[in-house]
Amino acid sequence: MKVQNAKEVLKLILIKEDLSITKLAEKLSEKTGKKVYQQTLSSKLNKGTLKFNEMVAICNFLGYEINFNKIEN
Repeated sequence: MKVQNAKEVLKLILIKEDLSITKLAEKLSEKTGKKVYQQTLSSKLNKGTLKFNEMVAICNFLGYEINFNKIEN
């Protein structure tokens, strides 16, 4: 299955980690010391406005890394 956007990637990771967006926001708030709102996070995912560095930080926090692989033609 090819994923098309950050929302799909994050949904798959959250399913694997048995986490909800709400729990993720709470855990990110605890780790960073800055309030991360579930509504803001969901809105960014739905609108496609989550920044790359935000996605990298979320993935790293959850123990994942982002890799790029060249497609062979």
